[in-house]
Amino acid sequence: MKYKFLFLFLTTCLAVKAQQITCSPKDKAAVENKLVEIDGMYDGNFGETMVSVGKSFMKTPYVAKTLEIGNTETLVVNLHGLDCTTFVENVLDLSKLLRQKDLSFDAFVKNLEVIRYKDGELDGYASRLHYFSEWIANNAEKGLLKDITGEIGGTEITKDINFMSTHRDLYPFLADDINYSKIKASENYLNNQAICVLAQDEITKNEHLIQSGDIIALATSINGLDVTHTGIATREKDGRIHLLHASTGSMEVEVSKLPLADYLKGIKSNTGIMVARPL
Repeated sequence: MKYKFLFLFLTTCLAVKAQQITCSPKDKAAVENKLVEIDGMYDGNFGETMVSVGKSFMKTPYVAKTLEIGNTETLVVNLHGLDCTTFVENVLDLSKLLRQKDLSFDAFVKNLEVIRYKDGELDGYASRLHYFSEWIANNAEKGLLKDITGEIGGTEITKDINFMSTHRDLYPFLADDINYSKIKASENYLNNQAICVLAQDEITKNEHLIQSGDIIALATSINGLDVTHTGIATREKDGRIHLLHASTGSMEVEVSKLPLADYLKGIKSNTGIMVARPL
């Protein structure tokens, strides 16, 4: 009887865990194929590995709101279409797997949850790291990366972060009052935290301090928002830092044709960048 109870308990736990993941057979196959594709890419330099893994996604379509599925927050696994954040998350995840020497689907899923959610645990919609400054800060607390913006010339700023709560209609999950109140609480917390930004006109002279594989977040003047876009730094043949990202311009993963500093000048609302270095 004791063993029967234990079996039922474990089966229930597995079923609950399975319900927290959204992953079709096609999506699982895509992950497994990617794991085969990247095998051997890690050569001891984690930054260069990030770039190599990132470039393996070149031409992958940009698709917005791939995580906004169903009525309950789940860990969405999808390599067929990426937005700027899911691109960075998946590249970081896969690069970590290479360093860990564990190219398994289960390890991929575990790492993705750790990266995507507050304190590494999926606990509803509000546990997802929606604002990218918080994504950087929380993943730094986990020991996955370091915010180096201050070390390369950045200065601290404060800003009211409230875009989600003031644009509730744009986020279907916020129709739920509990989700809405939790997001408001997260925003209130962020409003008391300074963030460090390297001003746009300071990027060129500090570019030599940015390394391939660093995570770049684009700070913005848009009210209520901290960051509008993100990608991965890559030093190209011209010796300049470019942005490897899921682009809303070309609607696919690409390397910016212009160096990062020049690329940003074409974005009216851009105020500078945050830079995080994976550890």
